[in-house]
Order: sequence, then C-alpha cells, then structure tokens
Amino acid sequence: MLTLFIKGLIIGLAIAAPVGPIGILCIQRSLHDGFKVGLMTGIGAALADGTYGLIAGFGLTAISSLLVTQQFWIRLIGGIFLLYLGIKHIFTPSRKRSATGYSDRSSWHACATTFFLTLTNPMTVLSFVAIFAGLGLGSTSKDYTDAILLVAGITLGSAIWWLCLSGGVAFLLHHRITPNTMRIINWLSSIIMLAFGALAMKDII
Repeated sequence: MLTLFIKGLIIGLAIAAPVGPIGILCIQRSLHDGFKVGLMTGIGAALADGTYGLIAGFGLTAISSLLVTQQFWIRLIGGIFLLYLGIKHIFTPSRKRSATGYSDRSSWHACATTFFLTLTNPMTVLSFVAIFAGLGLGSTSKDYTDAILLVAGITLGSAIWWLCLSGGVAFLLHHRITPNTMRIINWLSSIIMLAFGALAMKDII
C-alpha cells in the first residue's frame, strides 16, 4: 500500500510540474496576491486532478464517457474562461495592497477558479484511466482501497508541487519586484493566458 501511495506522489508531481495556464496563474497570483492565494490556486488544480483520479479509479465509466463525449463544449468553456482571465488581468488595475504587501483577493475564489479551469480538460481522465489500468486497479471492488491510496498520493504530490512553486515565488521573489515590474509581469501572464485560451479554441474548432 505504501508503494502505491509513493507512486501516486510521483505521478502527482509529474502531472503538476509542466508549466501551463495553471502554472502561469499560480505564479502571477503568488507574486501579486501572496503565498496563500498562490497556494490555493494550485490546490484547486490538485483537487481537480484528484476528482478525475477518483472517477478513473472507481471505474465510473458513465461519467468518464460523458466527459469525453462532451469534451468539445467543456473545452470550449475552458478556452473562453482563459480568454476572460487574460482580458480581465489586462484591463483590471492592480488591487490595493494591505499592510502585508499583498492584495485582498479571496483565496477560496482562487481555488474555485482553478478547480473549474482544470476540470475543463476532460482528456485528463483518460490519462488516469491508463495509469490505473497499467497498475491493475479500478476494475473490481477489491481494488478500491488501493485506488483511494493512489489518488490520495496523486493529490498530495500535486499539492506539494504547488506548495513549492507558490512558496518559492511569494517568499523569494515578491519583495524584490517593483510595482512597475509587477505590472509588466501581469501583462505578460495575461498575454500567455490569452495564448493558451486561443490554442484551446483552435484545437476544438
């Protein structure tokens, strides 16, 4: 069982580590809004990965099939949401910072938005189906305990990555960045999110 949990940790780290729209959003929020908001941004993604892992691990084929067959609309919504975030960050002035140097953005809002955004990639569930199939899990009820351990490891592994990323950015870089540099970073992150949104739209149209 411990071996499965460790495998889950490694898989979670591998899934979360590649830089994508969530990574850019986590970095931007960690710099602008602080460690807590940056971490909760990543936690939202980790919870979404765990949700897809549970669907695959428990063999919920009806749900996974629905997600895959409706991926056009789900990814369309995700692409539109990325475009919305990019445009919002470009035209919304920087929030007023508190005495701690960070803005008052809600950490729960940050978690919810990235949870939703991560769920808009339904092909992720197929990756988990392949992982569970390769490990011989999720096909029978006797595998449920092992599946839960693996999913818990995946979720924790993903969360550890986001903890390291948001903590490193917030604590090592935040105080070294001037307001002008922060505005440039906001613009660059917005442009990158717009690019990811445009690519998502391009892939499904």
